[in-house]
Amino acid sequence: MNRETTKVPTTLDEIRATVQTRYGVTAARVAAGEASACCGPAEGSSGCCGSTGENWDPITADLYEAGQTAGLPAEALLASLGCGNPTALAELREGEVVLDLGSGGGIDVLLSAKRVGPGGKAYGLDMTDEMLALALENKAKAGATNVEFLKGHIESIPLPSGTVDVIISNCVINLSGDKRQVLKEAFRVLRPGGRFAVSDVITREGLPQPVRESMALWTGCVAGALEEKEFIALLKEVGFENPGIEPTRVYTREDAAALIAGTGLDLSLADQIEGRIMSGFVRARKPGGLPEREKRPGKPLLSFGESAGACGCGPEGCC
Repeated sequence: MNRETTKVPTTLDEIRATVQTRYGVTAARVAAGEASACCGPAEGSSGCCGSTGENWDPITADLYEAGQTAGLPAEALLASLGCGNPTALAELREGEVVLDLGSGGGIDVLLSAKRVGPGGKAYGLDMTDEMLALALENKAKAGATNVEFLKGHIESIPLPSGTVDVIISNCVINLSGDKRQVLKEAFRVLRPGGRFAVSDVITREGLPQPVRESMALWTGCVAGALEEKEFIALLKEVGFENPGIEPTRVYTREDAAALIAGTGLDLSLADQIEGRIMSGFVRARKPGGLPEREKRPGKPLLSFGESAGACGCGPEGCC
C-alpha cells in the first residue's frame, strides 16, 4: 500500500511537523541500536531521501572518509542524513565559531569542533527532541567540550546577531518551507566577513510535478530543493556576496530510480529526473571583515577526550 498519498503540507508549520516526525523516527531507531536508520518513505526502510530497501543510497552514501570520523561515536554517523561533507569544504580555522543548521545526531558539529580547536566553538541547531537527545549523547561519548546543541528552528536562529564566523548545514535547507527566511537568519547571525558554506540538494531544471508533490521526496531531500539559479538569487537578495554552487554529485538515471522507489511514483519519471538533481556545495560571504585572528603557532587542535579548559567561546565572544 502506498503510504505517501496524503496531501503535501503547504504551510511552514505543516512542513515542520512532517519533517520532525520523520527525523524523530530516525533518531529513535539509531538510539535503539538499529544499524539502518533513515527517512525513507516505507516503514522499515533503510535508505534515505526516498530510497527503500537495504540498497545503496545515491545521496547519503560515502560522504565521510574513515580517517575523518575516527573517534566519533558510531551513532553520530548512523544518524547522518546529509548529502555532503561541509566540514571538509568550509575551510574551518582554529578559534572560529561555527553553527550547523539542522545538526541532527551531531556528526558535523563534532567534526567542526575538532577543526576549530579549544579556542573555538561549534553550535548545533535542531528542532527535533529525539535528535537533540542523540546529539547530546554523542557529545558526551566524544568528550567534546567546545560543543553546544540548541533547540530551535533554522528560520529563527536562537543566537545574537553577528556572533558566528561560519555557517554550515548538511542537506537541511531544502527541507524548510521558508528558505528565504533561513538565509536571512544565516546572514543576521554571521559576523562581517562571515562565511556561508553548506551542502544541499539542488535542482538544475524544473522537476516533474508528481515529484514536486511527493512528501516522501520532500522529507528525503529532493522535492523541496531549490533550483540553482533561485538559490543564487536568494543569497544575493538577503545580502550575501560572491555566491556560488559547486556540484559534488550529479545523479544518474539509476540514482533517480533509487530515489523514487517505494514512493508510489512511476519509475518512468527517472528518465525526466536524470541529471536534474545534484548535491552541491553552496558558498557565499557576508560583506565586511574582521582583523586577522591572533595566531597561536604550535598549539594543537582539540582532540576528543581532552579538556578545552574552563574558558571557551560563546555567543558573546571568547574569554
